[in-house]
Amino acid sequence: MSRWFCLLGGVISLLSTAQAFYLPGAAPHDYTEGEVVELYVNALTPMLGGYDNAKLKSLINYDYYDPRFHFCTPEGGPRKEPESLGSILFGDRIFNSPYDIRMLEDNGTCRTLCRTEIPAQDAKYVNDRIREDYALNWLVDGLPAAEMKQDIKTGDLFFDMGFNLGDDEGQQATTPALHNHYEIVLRYHTPRPGVHRIVGVLVWPTSHGGSQDATTDCSSASGPLLLREDQNNSVRYTYRVMWNESDTPWATRWDNYLHIFDPRIHWFSLINSIVIVVFLCVMVSMILLRTVSRDISRYNAIDLSEDVQEDWGWKLVHGEVFRSPRNPMILSVLVGNGAQLCAMVGVTLVFALLGFLSPSNRGSLATVMMVCWTLFGGIGGYVSSRVYSSLGGNDRRKNSFLTATVLPALVFAIVFLLDLFLIAAGSSGAVPFGTMLLIVVLWFGISAPLSLVGSFFGTRHGGIPHPVRVNQIPRQIPKSPRYLQPWAATLLAGILPFGAAFVELYFVLSSLFASRAYYAFGFLALTAGVVSLTTATVTILFTYFILCAEEYRWHWRAFLTGGGSAFWLLGYGVFYWASRLSLDSFSSVVLYMGYLLLLALLDFLVTGTIGFLATYWAVKRLYSAIRID
Repeated sequence: MSRWFCLLGGVISLLSTAQAFYLPGAAPHDYTEGEVVELYVNALTPMLGGYDNAKLKSLINYDYYDPRFHFCTPEGGPRKEPESLGSILFGDRIFNSPYDIRMLEDNGTCRTLCRTEIPAQDAKYVNDRIREDYALNWLVDGLPAAEMKQDIKTGDLFFDMGFNLGDDEGQQATTPALHNHYEIVLRYHTPRPGVHRIVGVLVWPTSHGGSQDATTDCSSASGPLLLREDQNNSVRYTYRVMWNESDTPWATRWDNYLHIFDPRIHWFSLINSIVIVVFLCVMVSMILLRTVSRDISRYNAIDLSEDVQEDWGWKLVHGEVFRSPRNPMILSVLVGNGAQLCAMVGVTLVFALLGFLSPSNRGSLATVMMVCWTLFGGIGGYVSSRVYSSLGGNDRRKNSFLTATVLPALVFAIVFLLDLFLIAAGSSGAVPFGTMLLIVVLWFGISAPLSLVGSFFGTRHGGIPHPVRVNQIPRQIPKSPRYLQPWAATLLAGILPFGAAFVELYFVLSSLFASRAYYAFGFLALTAGVVSLTTATVTILFTYFILCAEEYRWHWRAFLTGGGSAFWLLGYGVFYWASRLSLDSFSSVVLYMGYLLLLALLDFLVTGTIGFLATYWAVKRLYSAIRID
């Protein structure tokens, strides 16, 4: 015992000497007084109102230094900052700026940034962007510049990321005002003497008109700056910097940004999901443990020595249930790619729960998803190969090739097509050619070979052994009830998984299309677990019903039934469009529908795979429990 205590004491002593560390890209920057604080500018994005019936009017991002905006540029021209793969895919385009900010140095007077001329044709362009509620996005020490707002329901103050390009007096047919003055308030925390850390960035934009040749006046007493669309406009951009000390430590500085308007909504969604899955589990347990157990006992109690044996129920199709379905190649490829997506989603959620995907690491979520998809190619190839062998397929080389290439090629084609619309609209969100090439290298240079390796091992393991033999002559199938017809069963079964997630789905869509940060990964992980369990149980339940109806073609039905929630997701996406979006341009409509279809396709593959694999396991266990003559 003394030896074990000595060992434990040694481990504790080693732990006591360990030094804390920060995740890459998340370490604090310690500033000294007078040190330069860089302000970076990001792409302009459309904003979505949070309190009223305001709707998102566009889905197109614009480069901050688009020459039509005529913003002030730094000496020597804008310099692009390095970005992660996910940051680029999500539309970030970060550049340096001409703002002169130094730690703890207030410029209490109005400071002129630059003077610029906006021609008549560009004035119309800027006014249109103001009417579409576009926002400026700045970054200081990794924090987004925000406007301070108050939650009407709770009274809490929070930081709303981004601030308006201008003020649309937009309920009337008047000219909107361009914001050309920025009150910049930087909050800092001093953990120890001489060391300062930035914990908040607030901006109050205003518009001052009148003579744009003045050098000191930044007030709006002369009225707002209105851009005339029939003449050239002179604009003077000004700013003022102020520093406020804060008690907020650096570790919790994002708490002011990540504000939940009504936390009860998330809890309602989670409790609703748990109630649904408990109800389903109880129902399936009653069916499988009572009905099926009674059937198995009755079947096994039959004296096999008798000359006549009468089967009924699901045992009637025991000689057909493992018959190879139509198009086993396509089904196995879909299941393989769905398994790869499931692994990617699961690992990404684990990383998010562990705090690796914090908002301070811009684009980290998309980067991790891309890397996981690439590295999990072996899982897709292995699952596809084994399922294909189990379904009686023989052309395994073709199966390996299609598993490795079909889904990446389809996704790449859709993204490339949408990218063309972004380029035509002059959006900065268009994926650069170099990034496209990198994605091709990741998918077809790394993921595809790993998929082939997985297919090789799956082929070596062979198909899953079946507990009963398949009859040589197919059995005639009676007509099924209407609710068990393929599309009816798919839609009915999809209601429950969708119902378990539709509340959380609103926040996910707002994050994807309305440029809002999503951070409730705990709720999302629990919701994903509940949806997976609900999908598996409801698919097993419907498969049991169709087997009792003597319909033995369950393979494709199980995949469609499991993926039924994707069709409801598509319908909800149309409802979200009608209720929260007001897309006027054709490019925005194409982008929204394209991304929505892509999201529904990926959801269909994930949930369809869960339903198919769960049903395969249940059917195999079911027919292993009875004696077959």
